[in-house]
Amino acid sequence: MTVPSTRMIRKLLYLSVLASTIALTVYLAHQDAVIREKFEGRRWALPARVYAMPVELYAEAPIAADQLVWMLDQLKYRNDPGLTSQGSYTRKGNEIRLRTREFLFPDKSEPSSEVRVEFAGGSVRALESLDSDDHPSLVRLDPVQIGSFYPALKEDRILVKLDDVPRPLIDALLAVEDRDFYEHFGLSAKGILRAAWQNIKAGGFVQGGSTLTQQLVKNFFLSAERTLGRKISEAFMALILEARYSKAAILEAYLNEIYLGQDGTRAIHGFGLASQYYFSRALNELELHHVALLVALVRGPTYYDPHKHPERSRERRDRVLDAMAEQGFITSAEADAAKRRPLDVVKNPHQAISRYPAFLDLIRRQLQEQYRPEDLTSEGLRIFTTLDVFAQEHLDSAIAKTLARLDHSTRPEERLETAAIFTRRSNGEIAAFAGSRDVESSGFNRALDSARQIGSLYKPVVYLTALEQPSGYTVATPLLDETIKIDGGGKPWTPRNYDGREHGQVPLHTALAQSYNLATVRLGLAVGVERTAETLRKLGVNREVETYPSLLLGAANLSPIEVATLYQTLASDGFVTPLRGIQAVLSHDGGTLQRFGLELRQAVEPGAIYLLNTILQEVMSEGTGRSVYAYLPENFHVAGKTGTTNDMRDSWFAGFSGDYTGVVWVGRDDNRSAGLTGARGALQIWGATMQKLAKEPLDLIPPENIVMLRVDRQTGLRADDGCPDAHELPFIKGSEPAAWAPCAEGGETGGDSWFRRLF
Repeated sequence: MTVPSTRMIRKLLYLSVLASTIALTVYLAHQDAVIREKFEGRRWALPARVYAMPVELYAEAPIAADQLVWMLDQLKYRNDPGLTSQGSYTRKGNEIRLRTREFLFPDKSEPSSEVRVEFAGGSVRALESLDSDDHPSLVRLDPVQIGSFYPALKEDRILVKLDDVPRPLIDALLAVEDRDFYEHFGLSAKGILRAAWQNIKAGGFVQGGSTLTQQLVKNFFLSAERTLGRKISEAFMALILEARYSKAAILEAYLNEIYLGQDGTRAIHGFGLASQYYFSRALNELELHHVALLVALVRGPTYYDPHKHPERSRERRDRVLDAMAEQGFITSAEADAAKRRPLDVVKNPHQAISRYPAFLDLIRRQLQEQYRPEDLTSEGLRIFTTLDVFAQEHLDSAIAKTLARLDHSTRPEERLETAAIFTRRSNGEIAAFAGSRDVESSGFNRALDSARQIGSLYKPVVYLTALEQPSGYTVATPLLDETIKIDGGGKPWTPRNYDGREHGQVPLHTALAQSYNLATVRLGLAVGVERTAETLRKLGVNREVETYPSLLLGAANLSPIEVATLYQTLASDGFVTPLRGIQAVLSHDGGTLQRFGLELRQAVEPGAIYLLNTILQEVMSEGTGRSVYAYLPENFHVAGKTGTTNDMRDSWFAGFSGDYTGVVWVGRDDNRSAGLTGARGALQIWGATMQKLAKEPLDLIPPENIVMLRVDRQTGLRADDGCPDAHELPFIKGSEPAAWAPCAEGGETGGDSWFRRLF
C-alpha cells in the first residue's frame, strides 16, 4: 500500500482550500447580487388602495348627527373627549367635535383641523373651527378605504421614512431587540451571550440573539424554515448587507418590513401600518405606551395579540418599558406612568380587503383599460372612486329587507337574486352598486355580466323613435290597442296585453304610461323595428340586438349596466354620459396619473327626449309605476318604467329623480319564474333606496322648441277650460294640433280630421 507523500497531501489540501474559496466567493457574489437587486430596486409590492367619495360637511348638508357618528366609526375615528390626536371625535347631544386627519386628495392636501358641528332637523346647522376664529364653509373628511388590490401574498404596509419615526420607538426597538445595533457588523456574539443569560435567568425564552440586520434578512430575503443552511445564509447575508449599506438604510427597511399582525388574509407589515391598525393613529402621534406595545409585538404578533391575549400583551409591553428604563432611554417614573395606561387599541381594527366586491370588480375592469394587472397590485396606486358609502348602505339595506319579504311571498325555498346601479343624474357617476343580494359576495357579478331580457324597459326606445318624427307623431297621437298577428314565416306571433284586454284607441302617452303591448307593437312596426335598434345604439348601448318584432316588447338581452347607460342618457336630456366609477388615480407619492372627467355627447334631439320624459313621469303618477309614491312624496315627479318579461322571469325597474338615476333587476339565476312584475319586485327596491337617497324632485326644463297646450284627453285636439277632460301636454313647435275639440267653446273640428290613421 502506497502512503501519500507530504507533498501530495499539501497539494490536495491546497486544492480543497482553493475550491472552497472559489465556491465561497461564487456563493457570496450570488448573495450579494440578490441583496443588491432587491434592496436597491423596488423593495415592496404595494397594493393599490381604493377610496370612496369623502363626506363633506357644510351648513345645511343633509347629514344627521347619528349618520356622522356612523361614518366616523367606518373611518376608525376614536371617541376621545380630549381630541388628543387626528382621527378623534366626541359627541354631546346634537353637537359633535372632531379632529380630522390630514389627507392628500386628488385636488389638494387637506390639513388636520378641529371643528365643531351642530345639527338640527337631520342636517348640519352650523360649522365652527376650534383652531381659530374662522367659520369654515366646508370641511372634508378623509375618505373610507373600501378595498385594495393586493399581490398574491396580500402583504400590506404604509411606508415611512426614518426621519418621520418617533425616537422613542427606535429606542424601544434597540432596547429589546438589538442594543448593539450601531456597534456590530450584522452579527453580535455579545448579543447572543446576553440573550442566553437572560433566558436562563427567566427560566424561559424572553430574548433572542438575532440582530435587527439578521431579522431583516430573514423577513426580507429568506423563508421561515428553521434549518442550518438557512441560518448560515442569514449570517452571510447580514454581513453583506452591513458592508454595503448604512445603518440608517437597514433600520428604515426593517421598520417597513417587520411583520406585526394579521387582519384576516391581510398581513400587517411595518410600524406605519401597525400604528394605524392597532391605534388608528399616525406613527408620529403615538405615545410611549403605544410605542412599547408595537415593539412588544415584534417578538410574536400572534402570541402577543392585544385583542386575543390582552394580559399577555400587557405583560410583554411592560417588559419593553422596563428595558427602556434600564438602558436609560426613559426614566423609571416615565416607565411606571406608561405601565398604568391601558393598551388603548381600537375595538374593531378589521378592514375588509374588499368591502364592496361587485363595485371593486367594476373598478378593476375600468382600470385595466389603462393599467396592467401588476400595476394594480404592486405600484401603490391610490384610486379615488365615485362610490357614496351612505348611498351604498341605503341600497344594501333596501335589498336585504325587500328580498327577505319577497322570498317569503314567492318561493321561500328559492332565493331571489338582484343587481342594481344608482348613478348621479348630473354626471353619470356611480353612487351605489350591487352585483348580488349578498354585499360581500365576490362571485358572479350580475350587474356587469348577467344579460337578461329587459321586457317593457325597451318601450321608451320605441316611443322615442316615434317622437323624433314630430310630423308624424306627438304625445297625443292616437294609437290602436287591438290584437295583431304577425306571421314571420314560422309560427305566427300574437302578442297580448298584460291584463289580457284590448283598449281600443288610446293617446300615445297613455299607451306608454299604461305599458300597453298591442299599441306598442303597432307603433314599432310603423316606425320600423330596425330604427328602434338604431335609437338604442344612439342612447349608448352598443350590444347588437336581433330586430325581430318581439324586440319591440323587450326580447333583447341586456345587462343591468347597459340598461343603466340607456336610462342615464334619457335622464341626461339625450346626452350620452358614460357611467364612471373612478374620479382620479394617484401614484404612491401623490402624483396625479389620471383624472376621469365628465364626457358628454348629444345623441338625441332634446325636444323628443323632453316629450318622452314627461310620459315617463306619467308612468309613475298614473301608470304602472304609481306604487312608488308609497315611498316618495308625490311632488318629486319622478320618471321611470317598469319591466316584466314572459312568465315573470325578470322584474325590472329603471327611473330617475332630480338627482339620481337607478336601475334594479330581480329574478332567479336559473331563469325560472320569479313570480314578480316590475312593480312588485324591482320597483320596491328602487323606491326604498330612493326614499333615503333622493333629495331633489324631477323638474324637467322644456327646450325652446317646446310649447304647452291644453288638449282633450279623448280626442287629442286643442281644448279650453270648458272641456271636462282637458289637460296640458307638451308639443314640439309645428306639431301641435290646430283643430279644436268639439267640447271647446265655439270650437269645431273643421274639415281636416284630427285622427291621423296609422293602420
